[in-house]
Amino acid sequence: MQAHEHDHECGENCDHEDHEHSHGPHDELVTVRDLIRYATSQFNRARLFFGHGSVDAYDEAVYLVLHTLHLPIDRLEPFFDACIPADERIEVLDVIQRRVEERIPAAYLTKEAWLGEFRFFVDERVIVPRSYFFELLREGFEPWIADPEGVTHALDLCTGSGCLAILMAHYFPSARIDGIDLSPDALDVARQNVADYGLEEVVRLIESDVFGALGEERYQLILSNPPYVTEDAMQVLPEEYLHEPRMALAAGDDGLDIVRRIIAGARKHLTDDGILVVEVGHNRDLVEAAFPELEFVWLTNASEEEKVFLLRADQLPA
Repeated sequence: MQAHEHDHECGENCDHEDHEHSHGPHDELVTVRDLIRYATSQFNRARLFFGHGSVDAYDEAVYLVLHTLHLPIDRLEPFFDACIPADERIEVLDVIQRRVEERIPAAYLTKEAWLGEFRFFVDERVIVPRSYFFELLREGFEPWIADPEGVTHALDLCTGSGCLAILMAHYFPSARIDGIDLSPDALDVARQNVADYGLEEVVRLIESDVFGALGEERYQLILSNPPYVTEDAMQVLPEEYLHEPRMALAAGDDGLDIVRRIIAGARKHLTDDGILVVEVGHNRDLVEAAFPELEFVWLTNASEEEKVFLLRADQLPA
């Protein structure tokens, strides 16, 4: 809705703006190449932080320029030297300026986030999807899950935008998926994404504080990307992260407030051969110190970072 309103405003202002900017400081920015170069310089100069999908200023500049011009975001070459009319240029410059001045993550400016080829609607009601689970799901959690087709019931705990629940539905085609979140706002966003993928009959969204609303439900796979930012880290987060819901990030002094509750309650909701998989970011040392009796398996992804642990049902406290 907001994106549509914004387009409408731009349309109303165009004639006036064109005239006003006829000899503006940005007149030399004529092509897509010019605008990407300019955005990259602005982002570097402003020392923006890129932790929401883009790897650096250039990557983000390409994405924002192509998205704003309604061009395919994976095909830059054919458009590099295309001349951009003034009204479109104003829109692009406006987005660049907002990214710099307000430090809003690009995903909130474009109302979308990508995990591989999967697109999700996002806004400030949910954390921007950026999970290590994407690569692990693509591999089907081998060897712990021998047959992805055999998974019939799985849980995405702390679902946020619903992105992981949707990916689970894709990679475990026989499964019914439950997605849980404490935030009604987040569940509204998740509902929109579930509907966009036509998965209303497959993904069930539940408002619940961890396992509270689940009754006796049991799953072969419980996956969670919970809040895990320590209080010290919350104090020094880059400004971009402050646009995200605090409850999706902060998790007490040691970042393990929710992880403790997940480990304590997961056994009751797993089948005998089920597994629990949880992302904890850079907190491996804190997790191992808090649970010295548990033999965590740390999963590596393509970047070789061990930020996700796996426990079998029989390893968990009863």
